[in-house]
Amino acid sequence: MSEKNSKRVCVVTGSSAGIGAATALWFAKQNCNVVINYSRDPVPAEAIAQSCRAAGAEVLVVRANIADNDQCLALAAQVRERFGFVDTLVNNAGASTKAVDIKDLNALSAEDFQATYAVNVIGTFQMSRAIAPLMAGRANASIINISSIAGAMGTGSSIAYAASKGAVNTLTLALARSLAPAVRVNAIVPGMVNSNWMRNLLGPEQFEVRRKRYSDRALLKDIIEPDDAARTAYWLATDAVKVTGQIINLDAGFMMG
Repeated sequence: MSEKNSKRVCVVTGSSAGIGAATALWFAKQNCNVVINYSRDPVPAEAIAQSCRAAGAEVLVVRANIADNDQCLALAAQVRERFGFVDTLVNNAGASTKAVDIKDLNALSAEDFQATYAVNVIGTFQMSRAIAPLMAGRANASIINISSIAGAMGTGSSIAYAASKGAVNTLTLALARSLAPAVRVNAIVPGMVNSNWMRNLLGPEQFEVRRKRYSDRALLKDIIEPDDAARTAYWLATDAVKVTGQIINLDAGFMMG
């Protein structure tokens, strides 16, 4: 077996920034080869790829919009050609069309829901379906869906986003049943994440307001860093060999606060 093929292979969607980028780099540092996925700007994706290569990983960078099933299948085909198999899929790519007060029911359209669900729910399903055949015969294969505290609490950037993440949690349970015993499927439910995505969505001032409100309530008096999710994903992929169908809160104790 070649050195390349002796390494585990991890596919991370939406991995040019935030949790996705941190996860790809963390897996690379743990002697895994990685697949970087992005949908728009290749520059940050290639920057993360270079960091992963510097950590010793072989890296495949693929542009694909996971809301498009054909692009999911094309991504899987490129992974098959380069690596031949997949051990871990981290479904991190996500979308929120706008930040809307939960009380403002008229600020969301059907199109907002459809655009959000197309990536967060349908895209997660399509990527799982496309990659699962590449996990056949791999020991300890797993899929990890990045959800959100919004799906558990009905909060977040909008009702559409919260509902979509609740659906991701349910999808995780269904996929765990469908793909057992060959593939384990779990979800990570981060609380407020210290990321540029959140800052850009909320605006810097509102981000800081929410950050203080969140950390004041959380038992651990902090918000979540992308590396926190990356380390949790790696644990689920490697050491949690008897864990499947679980929705794991990563919220610094916010929901208990």
